[in-house]
Amino acid sequence: MIAGIGAAALLLSGPAMCEALQPYQVVGDAIPASLTGHPGDAVRGRAIVVARQNTCLLCHSGPFAEQRFQGNLAPDLTGTGARWSEGQLRLRMVDASRLNDATIMPSYYRTEGLARVGANWRDRPILSAEQIEDVVAYLGTLKDP
Repeated sequence: MIAGIGAAALLLSGPAMCEALQPYQVVGDAIPASLTGHPGDAVRGRAIVVARQNTCLLCHSGPFAEQRFQGNLAPDLTGTGARWSEGQLRLRMVDASRLNDATIMPSYYRTEGLARVGANWRDRPILSAEQIEDVVAYLGTLKDP
């Protein structure tokens, strides 16, 4: 496992590398299978969630006492792991618009059919498959409402 502030910068620097998107299957309201074939790392996932450049805390609040100015436009992340399965969390991260076409949540692992995408982000997902799995692993640990 990578540790330290340098690791967070490494994990969080701009759009995901230009690698092919991993195929996935949506079943009902979930993507049941990991995008990488293995579970993510919850410690790295938390670092991604609280990093301002990933925008999670612009809309969401949660159990992040050290973070000031948390959002209130979207659900509080406290208890997320008790409300949704890993597969349901994965679909919300990959492409929340599949569940609600009016959502304000970005599609973190989609490149097609998007509007108003900045030049640096075109043809690249916001997060890599590994980062999605890391965030899913972290959100799954948030069981207490």
